[in-house]
Amino acid sequence: MSSPLWPYKTPGIPDELFERIPGIPLSPREVRIQLLAQLRLQCNSVLWDIGAGTGTIPVEAGLLCPEAQIIAVERDAEVAELITRNCERFGVKGVQIYQGSAPECLQEISADPDRVCIEGGRALADILQVVWQRLRVGGRVVIVTSALEGLYRVAEQFAQLQARQVEIVQSGNYRLEQRGNQQSFVALDPTFVLSGEKI
Repeated sequence: MSSPLWPYKTPGIPDELFERIPGIPLSPREVRIQLLAQLRLQCNSVLWDIGAGTGTIPVEAGLLCPEAQIIAVERDAEVAELITRNCERFGVKGVQIYQGSAPECLQEISADPDRVCIEGGRALADILQVVWQRLRVGGRVVIVTSALEGLYRVAEQFAQLQARQVEIVQSGNYRLEQRGNQQSFVALDPTFVLSGEKI
């Protein structure tokens, strides 16, 4: 599937192509590419994106795997509508949006996932605990956090859950930006991408 806005088969849609709401986070393109690589999506994946924010992951995943079942979870009604608009903007159909706070609202979702993306949040450990109960055997969870506390909590939780193939990636990303009449490389905020599998 392709979109007139992004007529390519590769992920990495430029951030500026997404509709935004001030103050609502967006996973930068460089982090999104890492995250999608760690999800290891398949054509028939059932993907939960918890804390979907601007909707970048549902859009990218929907373009890569149009047959996949994609479920976006977002607590704020205005932001949930933003996800819908971004999906429409890129021609991604069939994304289901659940409005509510995780982990409580996750019980409303009928389809058990085999891929889960958790994009931040205060209750990372609690969300991971509920997700792990629903995750299919062989499924993968990918979590993004920029806080050291989040890194420690998730790593500890993965150990308690006996997750396998655990990976933690933190790479430095820089973008060339114009500043006045000069160009300089500007660092993006460091982000940890953690992934693990259920056996």
